[in-house]
Amino acid sequence: MPPTTTASAARAESLVKRYGSGQTAVTALDGVSIEIPAGSFTSVMGPSGSGKSTLLHCMAGLDSTDSGQVWIADDEITSMGDRQLTKLRRDRIGFVFQAFNLLPVLTAARNVTLPLDIAGRTADRDWLATVVETVGLTDRMSHRPSELSGGQQQRVAIARALVSRPAIVFADEPTGNLDSRASAEVLDLLRRCVSDFGQTVVMVTHDPLAASYSDRVVFLADGQIVGTLESPSPQTVIDRMRSLADANRG
Repeated sequence: MPPTTTASAARAESLVKRYGSGQTAVTALDGVSIEIPAGSFTSVMGPSGSGKSTLLHCMAGLDSTDSGQVWIADDEITSMGDRQLTKLRRDRIGFVFQAFNLLPVLTAARNVTLPLDIAGRTADRDWLATVVETVGLTDRMSHRPSELSGGQQQRVAIARALVSRPAIVFADEPTGNLDSRASAEVLDLLRRCVSDFGQTVVMVTHDPLAASYSDRVVFLADGQIVGTLESPSPQTVIDRMRSLADANRG
């Protein structure tokens, strides 16, 4: 199926992903189709084991699929070889995880530019300065991770994700290790990445408050999309989660 003509940062069609084999096989994704509009902030929610992180990893090219297709912009990635995927992830996809994944021996500045350094590319100085200023760490860039708070470390990770000007940023529970104040700072930063830079963000979260920062929430259960919610608030997210849980019990 060819890519759509609308501006999509990423798209998946009929994704199936299984773990294990035989009677112990688990279907993590069961025919999931989803489109991520460019310049949008999408949250993915669902109970434990619903397939949230698996969907994120398959769309980001971090995990293979059993069937179905994924596009990043107009490029179909599920048929790419390892070398093509490595280049795509390095050049066009940003990642933010619950664990900050910073190298402890490097300064914040070196951690931010690490993907470009590995690729042998030089950072655009103006863009780098803009990103560092936006994440609020201009005076902390010479510090190592151990000298930064959890929230500051996650902001370094976000700056690292943005420095290559990716087509899309995937964030997997980015506030999971943070207190409420640091979580709010990180979520506000992700929101600004979309509103100020036109960035596209897809975030897995279990937190209704975190989801309220997004434009749209996609709900998963048992490896399938079971609902969406536009312009969410914490309460509307909670209400939708309750109704989905009630329907599942029924």
